[in-house]
Amino acid sequence: MILVTGASGQLGRLVIDSLLEKTAASKVIAAVRNPDSVKELAEKGVNVRQADYTDPDSLASAMQGVDKVLLISSSEVGQRVAQHQNVINAAKQANVSLIAYTSILKADTSPLLLAQEHVATENLLAESGVPYVLLRNGWYSENYTMSVAAALEHGVVGCAGDGKLSTATRADYAEAAATVLLQDGQAGKVYELAGDNAFTLSEYAEAISKVTGKTVSYQNVPEAEYTKILVGVGLPEGFAAVLADSEAGAAKGGLFSDSKALSTLIGRPTTSIEDSIKAAL
Repeated sequence: MILVTGASGQLGRLVIDSLLEKTAASKVIAAVRNPDSVKELAEKGVNVRQADYTDPDSLASAMQGVDKVLLISSSEVGQRVAQHQNVINAAKQANVSLIAYTSILKADTSPLLLAQEHVATENLLAESGVPYVLLRNGWYSENYTMSVAAALEHGVVGCAGDGKLSTATRADYAEAAATVLLQDGQAGKVYELAGDNAFTLSEYAEAISKVTGKTVSYQNVPEAEYTKILVGVGLPEGFAAVLADSEAGAAKGGLFSDSKALSTLIGRPTTSIEDSIKAAL
């Protein structure tokens, strides 16, 4: 039995979908805070169990009979380490054979603030004694393409300079996770997962122009100014600062990889940024 935490989230849903393409629904467990949010999965034969990152008892109950766990990192930045510890403890108690964890690209050397909680979680896994595999996911293409409409109106704004971004879609990363979960001999492996074709934000703006026929340019601003811009469009100040730090980290190579590990795992090229833009439109 394979349990996927955060199965109602954007990545979790896609991992479940990918697993269902490769194995029987009866072998898949969707762990979610609110089971009513994934009724359609239960209708497909997926075992839906209530589990909350902050509730150790719910996690212990959800882990019963589980062989492998996909620990999708919590979305609550600043609270992740304690929440992940709860999942790891429950998995250890249940004697699972493998935990796969969605970390961040080049976590151990990353300049991004976001990497800190991932590194702490990787250390918890190492200390737990539970066999584990690290899925160090790069940036999601959707982090940019979700704002294509705004880019068409105002241009692309950021603070990444000429930093290269090796993005891939959530579906690409989800397929990789499902592939790893269904293969034997994964304990101890570290996958640096990223898109095949990196681009700068200037090149991203050019890609939007090419796809839409409307000229779009990139404006690079200081990190502090970009933080203010994100706050101005409604993001909490702390989260805006983390995102701006991530873009600034891209200028230092923090979001670039040419490993091709992701496309090797999924057996096809990763989704291009042009195709991601078309999908967003």
